[in-house]
This record gives sequence, structure tokens and C-alpha cells, in this order.
Amino acid sequence: MNTSSATPQRSARRITHLIYLLYSLTCYLLFLFTTLYLIGFLGKLLVPSHIDSGEQRPLFESILVDILLITLFGLQHSVMARKTFKARLARLVPAAIERATYVLCSSLMLSLLFYSWRPIAIPVWHVESTVAVALLSGLFWIGWGLVLLATFLISHFELFGLTQVIRAFQQVQVQPPRFITPSLYKIVRHPMYLGFLIAFWATPEMTVGHLVFALTSSVYIVIGASLEEKDLVGIFGREYLDYQQRVSMLLPFRKAAREAGNPKKPR
Repeated sequence: MNTSSATPQRSARRITHLIYLLYSLTCYLLFLFTTLYLIGFLGKLLVPSHIDSGEQRPLFESILVDILLITLFGLQHSVMARKTFKARLARLVPAAIERATYVLCSSLMLSLLFYSWRPIAIPVWHVESTVAVALLSGLFWIGWGLVLLATFLISHFELFGLTQVIRAFQQVQVQPPRFITPSLYKIVRHPMYLGFLIAFWATPEMTVGHLVFALTSSVYIVIGASLEEKDLVGIFGREYLDYQQRVSMLLPFRKAAREAGNPKKPR
């Protein structure tokens, strides 16, 4: 056994894994920053430029630009998540940092949206009741809390690409994915998307710009969830098909209410 050649190889491997770890951690922190900025952007909180601030441009032009920005984000988010794209990306990017690269691209697309957003401050509704304002503001934060909780219920750090690098560093073999439905996932199949929907729509001051954001994002969420469901059926098969029959995709308890209204006839 040639230990003199093995030692440099191990050192090179450790350096490579350290670079991967730093890269993944940077991608994670960037995504965390852009997500926090998104909260401030929609909630008009502690950010230099929010969804209704800035120069007002022609209405039709602004609507087109804003829809295009959200569509570009949606395309990146969905296309990069498909198996065919991942297979092509694997030829260029090591498996350990594939997810982190996806997270990085998502952050860059969000940053582009913030930078290029065209505000349309025409009011759609303005709530003045103190109770209603408090309720809508509370729902806004509940939505974001639901998003965060949903990530931890599955695997927060794997979702954002850190676990993959740690596994590679420890040379741990990747196990086949297990189908689990912890807490919230027992009442809705996509609690994270539900949280986004609540956060996007819950505002005491809805403008045309915010409405464009909420509507376009909602359309993307429904399309994105449907594409994701096809992948999950491909991975888990009958197990996920049964899950689809039991649990609603986005609206909690909708299936239960529908079944209660249409009881099965005894055979």
C-alpha cells in the first residue's frame, strides 16, 4: 500500500469538500437573505425598495414586465427541478453541490425581480379597521411561519443543499428517499406552497402591483405543485397516489369536507 500517494489524495479530497461546503453555505445564506428581503418587499418592512415604491411607469408596460419577471423565476424554479435538466446539470456540476446551485440560481432570479420590479401603486383595497389590519398582518406572518415550519418538517438543510455536501464529506451513501407525511403534511400535501399563498394575499393595502404579484405567483404555485406531484408519483408510485386520494393539494380539509357531503353508499 502506497501511503505517500494516498495522503495527498485525501488532502485534495478534503480541500475539495471544504470548497463545496463554503460554496453551499454561501448559496444558503444568499437564499436566506433574498427570502428575508422578499418578506420585507411584500410587507414594506426594512428594505430600501418595496413592492409599491419607486418611479411609476406606464401601466400596461409595468404589468407586462412584472408578469415576465415572475414567469422567469417560475421557469427557472420548475425547469431546474425536473429530472431531465438535473441529468444534464450533473455533467457540469458535482452531485454534492447540485442542489446548492439550484438554490443559488433561485436567489439570483429573486434578486433580478427585486431590481427590475415596476411598482403599480394604484389601490385595489385599503383596510382601515384596526381589527382587520391586525388580522391580515397576522395572516401574513402566519403564512411565512408556515413556509419555514414546512421546510423543517421534511429536511430544511437538505432542501437548501447543505446536507448533500456533509454527506459527501463524510462519504455517507445516499439512501433512497422515504415517503413521510409529518404533522402538516397529513392535512395538506404542500403546506409550504399554502404558506406562500397566504403571505402573498394577506395585506391590508392591496395595490395593482401587489395584485399582479399575488395572481401570477398563485398561478405558478398551482402549476409548479402539479409538476412536482408528477415527479413524486414517479418516485413513490402507488404510495403517493393513495396520499393524493386522502389529502388535498393546497386547501386543508377540502377533501374531508367534500367526502362528508358525499358519503359513500354501502355496498
